[in-house]
Amino acid sequence: MKLSDLLGPRRTPASEAADQPAPVPGRAGATFAASLTFDHVERRYGGVTALAGVSLAIEPGEVVCLLGPSGCGKTTLLRIASGIEKPSAGRVLISGREVAGPSRFVPPEKRHVGLMFQDFALFPHLTILDNVAFGLKALSREEAAKEARAVLTRVGMIRHADKYPHMLSGGEQQRVALARAIVPRPAVMLMDEPFSGLDVHLRERLQEETIAILRETRATSIIVTHHPEEAMRLADRIAVMRRGRLVQVGRARDLHRNPNDLFVARLFSEINEIPWTVEGGALRTPVGTFSVPEIAEGERAVLCLRQRAIELTEVGAGLAARIVRVKPLGDAVLVDLAVQGFEGQLRARVRESELPGRQTEVGIRIDPARVLVFPADEAEGEPGVSG
Repeated sequence: MKLSDLLGPRRTPASEAADQPAPVPGRAGATFAASLTFDHVERRYGGVTALAGVSLAIEPGEVVCLLGPSGCGKTTLLRIASGIEKPSAGRVLISGREVAGPSRFVPPEKRHVGLMFQDFALFPHLTILDNVAFGLKALSREEAAKEARAVLTRVGMIRHADKYPHMLSGGEQQRVALARAIVPRPAVMLMDEPFSGLDVHLRERLQEETIAILRETRATSIIVTHHPEEAMRLADRIAVMRRGRLVQVGRARDLHRNPNDLFVARLFSEINEIPWTVEGGALRTPVGTFSVPEIAEGERAVLCLRQRAIELTEVGAGLAARIVRVKPLGDAVLVDLAVQGFEGQLRARVRESELPGRQTEVGIRIDPARVLVFPADEAEGEPGVSG
């Protein structure tokens, strides 16, 4: 059965608008989802280690986001999965079959893997239809065109079939690149920051459209991103990377609630960071006393207060504080606070309705369930969001 046989009726051009996600006219062709396993994968460039023993198992049909700062190894891992690069050590397996290892290397064209790059990489001299049909070498020209038209219909781009890439907007090119990647019905889809060149509003809409198509095709997917919010929106699980290693892997909710270290906490929360010294098994700070039995006496630690963990109250209720600055953010407000006994300022994120009118003197309460503590040495490295 071909992809075109699994799609619904074709849309009419009048129902499509440039850069608007198309209502689903049918369903993308399904494939047999594959598992993808990285087994202690390393990649070295001379004396530089880009990947240091990465092990990750991705289930069939699962969508995983690789999240981390530039240079952490995300794209290198993606390129190794695709076969564009070889690992220096370790193995890559697709559905239990080794495709890269010490004694075996399967080239990209034989891995049944779809690729979508940050710049879309469309052929400028080919029409949109020919771009999408390019990878269907096993089919006749007529059959390849039929399949390409079917998937262009699915992504709402059939009316642009005879145009060239330079004639399309960024959002339209993104849809064409997606169509080209899914038309062979790959078992594994690899996407390298596919939404980074789009404006915020369009990016969110195309993310929804893309994830819907990935669910329909059941392709096991890896999406590289350095935006935590994007990863939380798209992924079944998120694999956080730092300096060539996996730091933490889990669902968005778990990473937000229970980060392994300060680096992960910075990614998933807006936090106030308060360095302090452990005394008597606790951090005894002006904003409260917090037990830290896992950190040794006399050691430095970092107390992390989520911005949403700070509640504004009436004067006399809770800790005494003074509002220094208010910054509206749509339905939320950032409030900088000077707190009695504390040299720095704290930042709270509250609803506008929670502001106490014109008065600047307030009280604050800290929600202990939203307090995190980490060893101070974990504060080194990439900067994060802090109050």
